Amino acid sequence: MTKFVYLFNEGNTTMKELLGGKGANLAEMTNIGLPVPFGFTISTEACNSYYDNGKAISSEVKEQILKALSELENKSGKKLGDPSNPLLVSVRSGAVFSMPGMMDTILNLGMNAETVVGMAKLTNNPRFAYDSYRRFIQMFSDVVLGVDTFYFEQFLEETREQKGYKHDPEMTAEDWMEVIEGYKKIVQKHTKQAFPEDPEQQLFLAVNAVFDSWNNQRAKVYRRLNRIPDHLGTAVNIQSMVFGNMGEDSGTGVAFTRNPSTGEHKLYGEYLINAQGEDVVAGIRTPEPIQTLEKDMPAVFKQFTDTCKRLETHYLDMQDIEFTVERGKLYILQTRNGKRTAQAAIRIAVEMEKEGIIDKQTALMRVDPEQLDQLLHRRIDDTHVRKQLAKGLPASPGAATGEVVFDADEAEQLASEGVKVILVRPETTPDDIHGIVASQAIVTSRGGMTSHAAVVARGMGKACICGCDALKIDLKEKQFKVGEVVVKHRETITIDGSTGEIMLGEIPMIEPELSKEFRTLLQWADELRDLGVRANADNPEDARKALEFGAGGIGLCRTEHMFMDAKRVPFVQRMILAETVTEREEALSHLLPMQQEDFEGIFEAMEGHPVTIRLLDPPLHEFLPDKEELLVDVTKLQILEPNSPELAEKEALLKKVRQLDEFNPMLGHRGCRLGMIHPEIYGMQAKAIFYAVATIMNKGLPVKPEIMIPLVGHVNELRQMRQLVIDTARDVEQETGLTFTYTVGTMIEIPRAALTADEIAEEADFFSFGTNDLTQTTFGYSRDDAEGKFLQTYIEEKVLPDNPFAVLDQGGVGKLVEMGVQLGRKTKPELKTGICGEHGGEKLSIDFCYKTGLDYVSCSPYRVPLARLAAAQATIRNQETKEPVTN
Repeated sequence: MTKFVYLFNEGNTTMKELLGGKGANLAEMTNIGLPVPFGFTISTEACNSYYDNGKAISSEVKEQILKALSELENKSGKKLGDPSNPLLVSVRSGAVFSMPGMMDTILNLGMNAETVVGMAKLTNNPRFAYDSYRRFIQMFSDVVLGVDTFYFEQFLEETREQKGYKHDPEMTAEDWMEVIEGYKKIVQKHTKQAFPEDPEQQLFLAVNAVFDSWNNQRAKVYRRLNRIPDHLGTAVNIQSMVFGNMGEDSGTGVAFTRNPSTGEHKLYGEYLINAQGEDVVAGIRTPEPIQTLEKDMPAVFKQFTDTCKRLETHYLDMQDIEFTVERGKLYILQTRNGKRTAQAAIRIAVEMEKEGIIDKQTALMRVDPEQLDQLLHRRIDDTHVRKQLAKGLPASPGAATGEVVFDADEAEQLASEGVKVILVRPETTPDDIHGIVASQAIVTSRGGMTSHAAVVARGMGKACICGCDALKIDLKEKQFKVGEVVVKHRETITIDGSTGEIMLGEIPMIEPELSKEFRTLLQWADELRDLGVRANADNPEDARKALEFGAGGIGLCRTEHMFMDAKRVPFVQRMILAETVTEREEALSHLLPMQQEDFEGIFEAMEGHPVTIRLLDPPLHEFLPDKEELLVDVTKLQILEPNSPELAEKEALLKKVRQLDEFNPMLGHRGCRLGMIHPEIYGMQAKAIFYAVATIMNKGLPVKPEIMIPLVGHVNELRQMRQLVIDTARDVEQETGLTFTYTVGTMIEIPRAALTADEIAEEADFFSFGTNDLTQTTFGYSRDDAEGKFLQTYIEEKVLPDNPFAVLDQGGVGKLVEMGVQLGRKTKPELKTGICGEHGGEKLSIDFCYKTGLDYVSCSPYRVPLARLAAAQATIRNQETKEPVTN
């Protein structure tokens, strides 16, 4: 027979999957001798049995519940429903993973018109008894019967006002009797049935409600957000009641063993004299700081502080503890690892290591890498009450306030005058780069988490929200609408890139501050990790920021971003519009010194660390004006100024744009295909790189260039482009009299490259997996369209577990990465491999990279600390099953 129900003394902390987090902790505390009110746990398996049985408790489970209840009655000397000596219990849910808000607690179950009289006699305190009864009716009706608590609160408030009271403790036993009658009428009105009086019926209805709560909408959303599997189910904890509302020698409270906001090693919490648990959080009465308990009940306070130390030492973590004092006796109702801010998590982990409670590896595993984002960006002050206007995708963390502008040129102009602006666009293109640089933040109504705006903003550490389709942007009128709200040009908004929220007006911010504990933790991470961490950086500023955050080099320098400067665009367009190689080379001759200057700045900033430079990747049309806008301009000029020189110029430009127009530019003439058809473009870039290398070498500084050929699908493409780089290097060596040390590799970003990696490795010194494009080409998704149209639905309906552009798809894309590494190293065992897509800064993907044997991950500068910690955690997590990777 399957055991579904466990008394607290039958469990322990290792049984979390069966008893839930709360049940396992109650069992553990019981076994180590703490004063825990006795009870039993109905297991998660019983919950799954409930659903398998058509949402009904089976006879087998019911029998075990009644047997456990009998044991509880024997141990307590009380009986459920006994008018002379009633047992009252609390009913609480308890999932495997903490799911706050999934279901409210039910207290005082077992009360009815008879047992309330018995309680009044036993305690010689009728007021307490009837107060407990009215609390039970309200909670039970809300959680089990579905009657909104609002009706009860409204009735209670009206009763208090009629009697001239301000607070509940002023109510007499007779007053509570009146309230109880009113409550029962509310139940009758809303459910068409009388409030259930039979305690056994109450118990099973409550258990049903807890099981049902596992699949309520709140719980489903919470599980999806926190990646909690649906099949786990929830446990139910039935525990004998203790009462904090029995007089001035009783009370209840919640405390953390350390400050959950700052991490300070000091008891943090609050309590109320003569109150039950929900009073502390309901806001009806103002709780006292936990320290004042020492004055009110010194002996209880000492016992409680000793218990806190014992629990923290036992669980090796900061604890969140619920307690009740009944007539001077302390009871511990619950303990769990306390939730904390990122700042507190780091301080607690480091200080606990210093105190000898945990070791460095445990300290490193205690901090969620994703939390570090909070510490590297400005954030909205938590004390501010948010009024959300709209919500989009949280594309890049941080918060910002600024005046709304809709044009990149205006953003740049206003920023130069000292105005803080937020650039709002339907979507951004490389043409908007100067506006993005100038803005405090970026908001788009289209595009996803890996759209142009998102990628660029993350690289710069700027807040960004994408795909906010609630914004109806009118570029002509310079305004956007959200429902009936109109936000006009240069009105102020605040955005939170960590949550995707847009709010009206200016909101107080908290500036980032890196504590000494933060630096200590990352130092420990570097000592332990076996996976290198680099940064994606396209300019000296980002390179310096990457180095400051601990990057070991640059894993991706996108040269196309260098072409977007307003001074360069005319030469880039001349290069594209050139009809002959000579004309193109003439335009390139102007770009060469600019590119050289870029590379010199990056090499110098990186102080000898490796720099992987990707040659031009995007299709050429991205550097030209929008076709539709050009068509409008040409049509206007044909009507208004048919003989103007501007018309001829724009007609020629439109013709070229049409020539370059592609049905699917992401799979068109881009990447190495550009170099194959126009080798002079890649030749110019290679020459600029080697001229920059020569300049840095002549300064006596170290330099490690790695030249990456993008979008290779066939070894012949890489062979030809590699030779172009080698020939260029040789020419510059002869010109300068220097000898260069460099490598040439490729970006693996289309499936064929992974499938033929053994052949491609013959011509490559390194592979860098571009998992953004590899995900697109493997799934056949256009990432911006997918994220805007159907991906969210796929995730909600569990077609996909995660957005594959945010979390690496290990079952498909990951297999291609594994294959690429294995085949490449079969040909060239010393082949260096890394990843430079957005996945390089995501913790689950980093763990996969470690297990796959990559040498490094590369991510935006602001995610480097996250990657360093995640890489250390991957090493710790997998060290028993895998040999360390050589950096």
